[in-house]
Amino acid sequence: MLLATLPATAQAQSRRTQAAIDALNQRMAAAETRYREALVKIGNSDPSGVEESNAALEDMEDVIVECGRIKGCGTGNLLAGYKRLLKAQADAAAGVLVDDESDTTLVDDGVDLPTGEVPQSASAAALLAAEDQRFLKAVQMNPAVQAGIRRWLTDMRVSLITSHENYQYMQHMMSPAFKRRGLPEALLFGILAKESNGRVHARSRAGAAGPLQFMPATGHRFGLGPDGRGFDTRYDPRASADAAASYLSERYAELGNNIELWLAAYNGGEGRARRVYNQTGGRSFWDADVYGQFPPETKDYVPMVIAAAWLYLHPKEYGLTFPKVDARPATIQLQRPASIYELTICLGNGGTRDGYMRVLRNLNPQYEAEAWIPAGTRLNTTVRMASLYERWCTRGARADLAKQLVNSDPATAIVRVGDVENVTLPDGSVVQQVVVGAPSSPAARAPAPKPAAARSHRVARGETLVEIARRYQCDTKVLASANGIKAPRYMVRQGQQLKLQGCGR
Repeated sequence: MLLATLPATAQAQSRRTQAAIDALNQRMAAAETRYREALVKIGNSDPSGVEESNAALEDMEDVIVECGRIKGCGTGNLLAGYKRLLKAQADAAAGVLVDDESDTTLVDDGVDLPTGEVPQSASAAALLAAEDQRFLKAVQMNPAVQAGIRRWLTDMRVSLITSHENYQYMQHMMSPAFKRRGLPEALLFGILAKESNGRVHARSRAGAAGPLQFMPATGHRFGLGPDGRGFDTRYDPRASADAAASYLSERYAELGNNIELWLAAYNGGEGRARRVYNQTGGRSFWDADVYGQFPPETKDYVPMVIAAAWLYLHPKEYGLTFPKVDARPATIQLQRPASIYELTICLGNGGTRDGYMRVLRNLNPQYEAEAWIPAGTRLNTTVRMASLYERWCTRGARADLAKQLVNSDPATAIVRVGDVENVTLPDGSVVQQVVVGAPSSPAARAPAPKPAAARSHRVARGETLVEIARRYQCDTKVLASANGIKAPRYMVRQGQQLKLQGCGR
């Protein structure tokens, strides 16, 4: 009996030991997640980030000490994780974007905790938060959603990846509104990808505008619209995300945890969604009696948003790689007047595929791309862009070249050499012809007087206010205000006389 008891006792001890080791591994993983979240806060200048990162490191150290006291608990993996996070901290302090070719996705697949190094802007832990897990359980992975996933991964793959890149730069502006209300960040991304591909100046033929495409009336209900200075706040990523979170919270109060109906309301109007919900007793969007009452656009919209959100949380499962970008937020103060076009040229590509035109517009939606922005203005950028600005855009050949390019006027390319005379052709028609080498009149040979600074401009056919502002180095909003022209369309008519106020030349 003693011999029979020994193996059972050893087996029980082995199970307890393994359970203790598993518990330590879970504590280590949780501390690693807390540490990465703290790094994100540090990158966003949140003072609580330092305290939380220190607490997470202390917890890791405690885990390693306890592991050393348990026979069979290997500290190698725990120490490797500890060193990896210390390196992430050093990289963040040095402004280095980590490059790990073995795993280039920004989000986890929802099964294993993240173990590779990711940029601080990734917030991988946040993507596995409880609200996202509830989202995965609340929506249905049915053939319609699967078809949406197929479309995103084939014809629309470029759009999906572009949406993800654009969202990374705006994540710190948009995601807090959803997190404050307990809404899934994946849902925010899905709506953004479907509505605008992450382009804040997107506008539909029906009049919806902004990264999340609010109609004027709905936007007004949630505080979006003209701000009195010529800017429509529907284009603002932070304000539009806050409005969308408020809108979806309203739908939750009316429609319960039926996310598909939230989306149907977002696309097709809450009045219809509310009526269908009440008539059918709150049945699922996929119920035939419910589904049949929505227009084709909404029937397509709902599964496409869910599919994009699903891929946001499960990229690895589908062989999808979202490129890393260094989206750490920063600001620059213009040292001389510039436009977004000029900044795009002088910043260069900076290691990116497409340069920074879209990033500048998304982070600073109140400025037109061609409009001159006064010196001293603070613009939202990234840490990398701020470094490139100081190097290339404040002085030097590239800065001067960028300014020359944006100031170039195609009309000045047309020149005439010599005098022009009328010539009668054999068929009797008359044409104008340049007389090559013909002597010019004394008045023609005299140097043209230097033109005085323009005080007004008559609008020519096809000209826009933005083009005129660029030619005379005007602030578009000041020029519009001086001439009673309303934003955001800045409509001018042929022959209109403009007073050139706020102009550099």
